[in-house]
Amino acid sequence: MLKSCYHSVFEAGTDEAGRGCLAGPVTAAAVSLPKNFNNDILNDSKQLSEVKRTLLRPILEKKAVSFSVCHVFQDEIDEINILNASFLAMHRAIEKLNPIPDFIIVDGNRFKPYPDIDHECIVKGDGKYMSIAAASVLAKTYRDEYMAKIHEEFPMYNWKKNKGYPTKEHREAIKKYGITKYHRKSFRQLPEQLTLDI
Repeated sequence: MLKSCYHSVFEAGTDEAGRGCLAGPVTAAAVSLPKNFNNDILNDSKQLSEVKRTLLRPILEKKAVSFSVCHVFQDEIDEINILNASFLAMHRAIEKLNPIPDFIIVDGNRFKPYPDIDHECIVKGDGKYMSIAAASVLAKTYRDEYMAKIHEEFPMYNWKKNKGYPTKEHREAIKKYGITKYHRKSFRQLPEQLTLDI
């Protein structure tokens, strides 16, 4: 059972999606929910089917006091590294919230402090608190929507299905077709081949 809030003050939950992908953005969402908000389906987005995530998105957007979603794209990821890009995406999402929260709860164990707002990192927070779970659902659905859009441009990588994650199919397509403008060049796209000196 998810808890409605972590703190007694007005808070926002934040989470990201797409950190381990080879292509596309890392996407973060920040969400402030009303104190009395409750939803029996809501959970960590990884525990939900695509159908349930799609069903939840408009409910969360309608019921949230405030929400924001932000992509940080592959060029910026390559420039500042994926960890910093994840923090940047969360910061940009928090920045767009109105009203501004008094406190931030973050999924995971690391976060770069946001100016003038205290925060708490919560390991597996997307399975414990509603606002983080809501952020995980919004980040995931917005990112999946973007990956389905760029799939039309490069269907051979099947991003509509693998969302840019390093599946066997995705790696085989990279081996065959090379990389695109959407791939993260700072990531190892293909595992190193082991060779025997005989």
